[in-house]
Amino acid sequence: MQGVIKAYDPITRTGSLLRDTDLAEIELAADALDGSVLRMLRQGQRVNFELNAAQQATGVHFGSEIDMATPGVPMPPGDPT
Repeated sequence: MQGVIKAYDPITRTGSLLRDTDLAEIELAADALDGSVLRMLRQGQRVNFELNAAQQATGVHFGSEIDMATPGVPMPPGDPT
């Protein structure tokens, strides 16, 4: 899934993001950045993520340019995809 960081506190490791498909606000799991190259998140940053059993965002990471395309918006002409 894809979304945009709404808020993040690096001290408490808490925050939330807005899912692209329906703009639902999803809380970040305590382990959201575990195993990621990311150490900090900033407001407005686009990310890929998964949902855990508690419906919290986990596995937060950057995707490729293709992965980060806005849902429902066609890719520009000449794009190889």
